[in-house]
Order: sequence, then structure tokens, then C-alpha cells
Amino acid sequence: MDLGLDGRVALVAASSRGLGRAIATGLAAEGARVMVSGRDEASLAEAAGEMRETTGAEVGYHVADLSRAEDVRELVGLTAERFGGVDVLVTNAGGPPAGSFDTVSDEDWRNAFELNLMSVVRLIREALPYMREKGHGRIVNVASSSIKQPIENLILSNTFRAGIAGLAKSLSFELAPDGILVNTLGPGRISTECSAAMDASQAEKLGVAPEEVRGRVEAGIPLSRYGTPEEFARVAVFLASPANSYVTGQAFLVDGGMVRAL
Repeated sequence: MDLGLDGRVALVAASSRGLGRAIATGLAAEGARVMVSGRDEASLAEAAGEMRETTGAEVGYHVADLSRAEDVRELVGLTAERFGGVDVLVTNAGGPPAGSFDTVSDEDWRNAFELNLMSVVRLIREALPYMREKGHGRIVNVASSSIKQPIENLILSNTFRAGIAGLAKSLSFELAPDGILVNTLGPGRISTECSAAMDASQAEKLGVAPEEVRGRVEAGIPLSRYGTPEEFARVAVFLASPANSYVTGQAFLVDGGMVRAL
């Protein structure tokens, strides 16, 4: 299937590694011109170089702290300046620290709010003028499976990821007349550094090996394994493409059937 991404401009936030990098690589492989971002310039340069080499696409990078409004503004502006606009926006950010309601501080709440919710608001706000000018656009928000089912001891993520889904649903009504489609993706257990760290943390708490924790988690997944970043990225790339012409305001899980909620 031709997804129609050839020559389109895609900005993928937090894309030096993990799910963001997989999505950026998938978009580049479909012919999009891609801007990747992250906090570490060395990691970004390496990621962008590998994407160019493997896909032949035009890939740029820019260092940005997504919790800072000025960094977001500069990131989107430089993307539009270099590539001539923004057709696709993938919002993404690292998860906030674990913790229960009684263990997280006001500062934790503020930091998670800025990084995990306001970064989405600001990225979309900055990208919208370019999408409206072209009369089309695709926004894909990377959230968490907690948009459907809260995860124990992740009170910050549960709160702000749900906020992203609510924002996207609201925006789907507001932006439909502009030809802009907005959807949210929630990863389940995908094999990334983040999931490995979660397994290691749980293993330390239980006094078992990380492999045992992973085995227990896999036993609760109908497909009996963790997903790969590439499997997650394929869904994101479709939603970000012109081939997706009638799906907006939806929240999807890519989780191997792990979440039982309807």
C-alpha cells in the first residue's frame, strides 16, 4: 500500500531512541522528510545519520527540552523553515517517575504536567498554523496503555496520559474542518529501554531476576510476548499518513491484547 507520505514533512518529538526513533524511521522509510528531536545531541546525530543511511530520506535533528516552551517553539519553527512546513506531528515524551499519590510531590506534579501534557499542547499549537496553511495534517500522540486502564504505582502517567486522550478527542472536533486528523496511541509492553527499566525496578522490589518479571508479564499478554518498536511504529505511520483519511479522535492500544478493558 502506498501511504502517500513521499515528500511530506514529519516532526517526531523525543525520537533519538525507543518508540520515537522507530516511528521516525518508519516515516523516513515511506519517503517523508523527517525532523527528530531529543535532549542529547550525540544520540540525535547518531539516530539521524542511521536513518539517512538506511532509508535514503532527508532527516534533520534539533536538540530540544520538551518541557520548555521556548524549545518547543524553536523546534517547530526550525522544522518548518528547513522543510517548508509541517504535515505530520508525532508528540512523544519520556514518562514521568513512578510513584503513588502519597509519594509524589508538588514538584513531581508540575514537572510531569510540563513534560507530558503541556509539551503536547505546545507542539500542536505551534504546528497548527503550518497545517492549516496547507489544508491538511496528521497528529499522532504517543501516550500509554494507561489511557484505557491505569497502571499501578504510575499516578503521574495515569493522570497526564489520560489528559492527552481527552485533548485529542476535543481537537478532533475542532480541527476536522481544517483537514487535520488527531489520534492517540497507547503502547503496551514494547521491548524498549523503558520497559527493561520497569522490569528491573519491579524485579528489585520483588527480589527476583528481571527475566522472571518479564515472564510473568508475558504470561498475561494474549500474544505471549512483548511487542517490538517496529510493530508499534507501523500503526503510528499509518495514522500519520494520507492513507488514513477517515480515522480521527480515536485512542488505540498496541499491546498484544494485554489490556482487557473495552
